[in-house]
Amino acid sequence: MAGTTDTSKASTFSSSLQLHDIADITRVFHKFDANSDGKISAGELSNVILSLNSSTSPDEITAIMTEIDADRDGFISLEEFAGFIASGTENVEGELKEAFELYDINKNGLISSSELGEILTRIGESVTEKDCVKMIESVDEDGDGFVNFEEFRTMMSRSNSNCNNSPSVS
Repeated sequence: MAGTTDTSKASTFSSSLQLHDIADITRVFHKFDANSDGKISAGELSNVILSLNSSTSPDEITAIMTEIDADRDGFISLEEFAGFIASGTENVEGELKEAFELYDINKNGLISSSELGEILTRIGESVTEKDCVKMIESVDEDGDGFVNFEEFRTMMSRSNSNCNNSPSVS
């Protein structure tokens, strides 16, 4: 796997992305690309979405593939993935809410350290309960031991503006 080549390919797609954004996009791409062949198949995309307990239908998976697969070869390349991410969306608030709801497994409006750990484990991250508690504490402004939507939004804004201030699980 040639990480620098992949990163440079992604960087040619959007000069508006910062270096840490490109590295993050490349890292996520490689998590989706389960067989490490340099492209994401519909099956790989479906597996990631299903691992998040999403109720996305096969037709919706096909629509997502069609939207991202610019060259219509049936796969999502790193360049296509980076371009899709870089293009942004018009409804950031709605997407933030959807992301929050993925982490809020019990749908009580709060993300606990155990919920965070469960989702991170599902997407292939190796984290301990202690790591998750530290991540929660780093953004828990009201000190209740949970992350509410406002705290989640603040955390996401912070991570988008300065990757170095993001909680680390390494």
